[in-house]
Amino acid sequence: MPARKPIIGITPSPMEDTQAHGTFRRYAAATTYTEAIEAAGGVPVVIPPQSGNIAEIVAVVDGLLISGGGDIHPDLYGDSEVHDATYGIHDLRDELEIALVREATSRDIPMLCICRGIQVLNVALGGTLIQDIADQYSTEIEHRQQENGIRKEDPSHTVAVMPGSLLARTYGTDEITVNSFHHQAIRDLAPDLEINGVSTDEVVEGVSHPGSSWILGVQWHPEMMFRDHPEHLKPFAALVAEAAKKAEPVAV
Repeated sequence: MPARKPIIGITPSPMEDTQAHGTFRRYAAATTYTEAIEAAGGVPVVIPPQSGNIAEIVAVVDGLLISGGGDIHPDLYGDSEVHDATYGIHDLRDELEIALVREATSRDIPMLCICRGIQVLNVALGGTLIQDIADQYSTEIEHRQQENGIRKEDPSHTVAVMPGSLLARTYGTDEITVNSFHHQAIRDLAPDLEINGVSTDEVVEGVSHPGSSWILGVQWHPEMMFRDHPEHLKPFAALVAEAAKKAEPVAV
């Protein structure tokens, strides 16, 4: 029987859309995510925030992409106060993504976690976050490159990659030039995660879950870069390749 393309579930961001006939709450996934998955040979499917249904979701996908977006509620990592810079909290999205991460790790489902996604991965497995890098950690690097007028497709700093790590095997290099659009970052690493890469200010930029076949978290946005910088298609290609191992053949 021929193999089918692996299905990759993508989590979207909430938004409000005002039309002439009313204001609507919508869930949106940037086309950069879906195009990256398609370019890597997968089938992108958007998974809206919902309460429950986790077993049903993981039963129909071969891999997961936890996408970027607003901030996680600080209560979920034991921070009693919400920093003034913390924004975009959406409880139902937090609930869905944390449940998906835990289910994926327990069932060994391949997963790529991008920007907010690396933070969700860390929180879901027991880690904590810096709520605002510039205020609570360091201003050595501007981690929101738009403040310096740098395009989303272009790199703004480097990441030193740990030799032999999943990130090193995925990109095939010991240094990656990346873009940057975040103001939060990992503080305390979850016990089951391993640091794979850091920026020059020692902000955690890449992690993996050694107990799984393939779970990678990156703090940058490779989906915005892969067309102009083809090396950034590699994490999507690796995700799809691992997911293909889970995909059942098509009956004919």
